[in-house]
Amino acid sequence: MSFSSDVKEELVHLSGHENHCVVAELAAVISFSATVRCAADEGYAILLETENIAVAKRFYMLLKKAFRFQPKVVVSRHESGRKSHIFTISVEGAEPVLQVVKTIGLMNNRGQIDEEEYLIDNPILRRTCCRRAFLRGAFLAAGSVTDPERNYHFEIACLDEQKAEQLKDFMQFFGLEAKIVLRKKYYVVYLKEGSMISDALNIMEAHVAMMKLENIRIVKDVRNSVNRRVNCEAANINKTVSAARKQIEDIEYIRKTVGLDRLPENLRDVAYARLEEPDAALKELGAMLQPPVGKSGVNHRLRKLSQLAQQLREGGRI
Repeated sequence: MSFSSDVKEELVHLSGHENHCVVAELAAVISFSATVRCAADEGYAILLETENIAVAKRFYMLLKKAFRFQPKVVVSRHESGRKSHIFTISVEGAEPVLQVVKTIGLMNNRGQIDEEEYLIDNPILRRTCCRRAFLRGAFLAAGSVTDPERNYHFEIACLDEQKAEQLKDFMQFFGLEAKIVLRKKYYVVYLKEGSMISDALNIMEAHVAMMKLENIRIVKDVRNSVNRRVNCEAANINKTVSAARKQIEDIEYIRKTVGLDRLPENLRDVAYARLEEPDAALKELGAMLQPPVGKSGVNHRLRKLSQLAQQLREGGRI
């Protein structure tokens, strides 16, 4: 299974929540993925169609626990002939449907379905625990999360921009800095930072998935730190090798033109030491001299040799 499926499977098996949290989670599932009909001419019904059996089971369980009635279940095959099934969970009839939509705050005082201010001042979302449950339901209904081994991406798809904006503001209550992007016909509320996604999983109570993500983040951070250090050391080695090569070229030029014996003793000793140990670091070269010289002293003498070589190339003399 995918990481997203693992997260949903973990959420589906959560239990022990108070009835107000059950209602809040159910409200999110209905708002983000169910079809609601509340008109006499169309018939009264709440229908959820999904290919995810775990989500279907959760919706069925939430309805039974919150309202004590038996939802209708239909399992059908795809018309396209795909092997997966479509699970349809429905509540039919005016009395149970109205009971559900009124309880979850989806119906206004005029008896109309109103989602424009659904997440704003909804009585069922006043408790923090119920807000956690609502986010869990929204993710189960319309969310996904990418395998953190590949990259970090958490999202919930909304059918309209207003609902996406409300969900974004809702997530900010928990400190989740979500963003919105339009993808085809959906407004997608998403998180891209690993730490934010970890917080979202924790808020929804997907603790096993959160620990898995955190372990992957730690390994990635260590790997990136090692790579940065290796790259830095490799760059320093390349820099040292390039500098040593240039120093040897300058010393060889001096030897071929005027000879190293023309140099002052301190420069001559450093020149011979560099020729003998072309790969040695400055500190190592300094230790080879008598008396030993510090790193800065060796560097100063090598720069002086380079200046003398440049003078000779330009027609000057020592």
